Amino acid sequence: MAKKAKGPKGKKITLKTAKNCIKVTFDGRRRLDLSKMGITTFPKCILKLSDVEEIDLSRNLIKKIPEGISKFQNLRWLDLHSNLIDKLPDTIGQLPSLHYLNLCNNKLTSNGLPMELNQLKNLRTLNLGLNHIDNIPTTIGALKELHELGLFDNLLTTIPTSIAKLPKLKKLNVKRNPFPQPEDDVTFIDTIKRLESLYLVDEKDLCNPCLKKCLDTQDRLNKLKNSIPVSARKPNFTNLVTPNSSAKETQGEW
Repeated sequence: MAKKAKGPKGKKITLKTAKNCIKVTFDGRRRLDLSKMGITTFPKCILKLSDVEEIDLSRNLIKKIPEGISKFQNLRWLDLHSNLIDKLPDTIGQLPSLHYLNLCNNKLTSNGLPMELNQLKNLRTLNLGLNHIDNIPTTIGALKELHELGLFDNLLTTIPTSIAKLPKLKKLNVKRNPFPQPEDDVTFIDTIKRLESLYLVDEKDLCNPCLKKCLDTQDRLNKLKNSIPVSARKPNFTNLVTPNSSAKETQGEW
């Protein structure tokens, strides 16, 4: 009887090894760094280190994330990019403190994204790029704190309107998806282009030279606007500074 071919065993991670891989970040957070270690199976032993605030398991060969991931109740930062993950556990939604989730370059499909993602109410950054996703759950529109969303290099043909309406979204990357050709849906393509290039910032977030440059540009635009009939003018938001004309033209929609 022929023996069944075995896959790569990968490096075995012990609790002692994991403890030695805990580093303190510049802002004082405890990060468990197990990246680039040839791990093929999520090391269950690290579930005993549930007090860590950041976990880096990127660039390994992990296929499955266990239900026990929910034990990390203090977790703020989870990097799983460049693995072989095709499905997330429902318990991924039970990480109340999570701010950053990177799942880029995996094997995720639309069926592999649980509805429970909408429970990550404090999530700021979500990267789903370089996967096999053809449909984004509308429930991601419930992530009201989301600032950045990466959907590049997938199989998407449309973006839910709930995503475009996220109140704090500053950056949406949907490049290299099979969206309709411009002649098929000009409005859709224009919307995507605006979402990719729109950046609105508060004055306090700019250095003095950049602020001066923006204000000078704003003054020139205001002079131009004053030459336009009142009925044709768009609303202006005085508390925002626009670093480019694209942001200026689409403030009303955002």
